[in-house]
Amino acid sequence: MVITDVRIRLITEGNDRLLAICAVEVDDEFVIWGIKVIQGKNGLFVAMPDRKLMDCCPKCHGKNHLRAHFCNKCGKKLEEKRAECDAHGYEKLHIDIVHPVNNGCRQYMKEVILDAYEDEIQEAKRPGYVSRYDSEQSEEFIPPPIIIN
Repeated sequence: MVITDVRIRLITEGNDRLLAICAVEVDDEFVIWGIKVIQGKNGLFVAMPDRKLMDCCPKCHGKNHLRAHFCNKCGKKLEEKRAECDAHGYEKLHIDIVHPVNNGCRQYMKEVILDAYEDEIQEAKRPGYVSRYDSEQSEEFIPPPIIIN
């Protein structure tokens, strides 16, 4: 696998930790949208696209996010702390949609994305800067809107 392009949208307001959203092109044939660059406690890290985990209401079987206090369908009060916890005791509220299968691939993606992020920061200082994330969209494909959780 070769990452052939990385497009970055810098996030400049609204969130202290979320620094950028990326689109990564693989082998000039496949694009992954929604990869995030996040400022963590131990430095920058790359988070893969994810979705919220859901469960079903015990009364009506309607789907609800694990942090919901009441069912979206019938209004029944839901139990607190319905999410499973990981090895560190944190609730698992999201699951990756796309992710590297091994550590070598994860490290490669992280290095390429963070290098592109640093380059984008420098580009953003130039007059007339426009993010390639927004400016080089294919006419056949418009990227999905960014929803910050």
